[in-house]
Amino acid sequence: MTEKIRIGFVGTGGMGQCAHLKNYATLPECEVVAIAELRPELARRVAAKYSIPRVYPDHTTMLAAEQLDGIVASQDFGLHGVLVPELLKAGVPLFTEKPLAGSVAAGETILEALAASGTWHMVGYHKRSDPATEYAKREIDRLKATGELGKLQYVRILMPAGDWAANGFTDLIDTGESVPPVEREAPASDMDAKTFSEYTSFVNYYIHQVNLMRHLLGEAYEVRYADKTGVLLVVESAGGVAGSIEMSPYVTTLDWQEEALVAFEHGYVRLQLPAPLALNRAGRVEILRDPGEGTTPELVTPSLPWEHAMRRQAKNFLAAIRGEGKAPCEAAEALEDLKLAREYIRLRFGN
Repeated sequence: MTEKIRIGFVGTGGMGQCAHLKNYATLPECEVVAIAELRPELARRVAAKYSIPRVYPDHTTMLAAEQLDGIVASQDFGLHGVLVPELLKAGVPLFTEKPLAGSVAAGETILEALAASGTWHMVGYHKRSDPATEYAKREIDRLKATGELGKLQYVRILMPAGDWAANGFTDLIDTGESVPPVEREAPASDMDAKTFSEYTSFVNYYIHQVNLMRHLLGEAYEVRYADKTGVLLVVESAGGVAGSIEMSPYVTTLDWQEEALVAFEHGYVRLQLPAPLALNRAGRVEILRDPGEGTTPELVTPSLPWEHAMRRQAKNFLAAIRGEGKAPCEAAEALEDLKLAREYIRLRFGN
């Protein structure tokens, strides 16, 4: 593919504009040719700001009129079970935000539609696209292959609540228009209203960490324990490696402190990630090597590109459309995150 990739946007709300559109609109290999937005004044102003030539009142009208190479749909995940199967009928690669859907059943509906579509669906776990995560993942996989620091022993992820936006919405266009009513997924049938509310809250805030755990382990895992206060989730991987996710054991107001420790017998890879909307800032990687036997221990902190994960995520989606690699996380894997979240809620609340 030598011409610019033609992207259509479905939805231009807060995350649509500030996490996604501003990146696609400024990447030279991409052309945002159209947006579908239910709020007419918002659509007009966003299109003018980013020089997008065509505006449509809904996704159905846009897909009937446009020949697209890919679709970016930044939507409330409670809409995915209804909206995504409709978008997949276009037969072109699709990007949506995390999680895959609002329930396991809705996620399975999406996978059925995907199987019939002849295309693929990337789910926006942007932390996988952070330069620090990409570096850390390569090093973890290398250390597992060489065994130079012994066996992989433990993965710990910590994410306290904090300032995740980091002034990332300062250039948001907000017209104050109400979003017209649209069809949403049905609530999960295997949970009462209170339990489903807890599930929705968990997948909204912590599904990134559920996904990152699998990415760093390099294999599937199961939830083994969930403390009743909602602070600790303990897992065991298919290969017997222990892991934990610590969820807001404390909170910060003017900071974002998220990290992962991947521990081997004789060292570790530590990953620190910035606030999701912090611009032009990658995470940080620290590697300790202490194999013993007279070898001087070594602590390394590599220099990484000044590029934030959301922008690199857009590049990764475009590269996958061009056939230059796979999407960092596709829908089938994202469904496993919903199943793990359901098991966590079952262990925590007993239903």
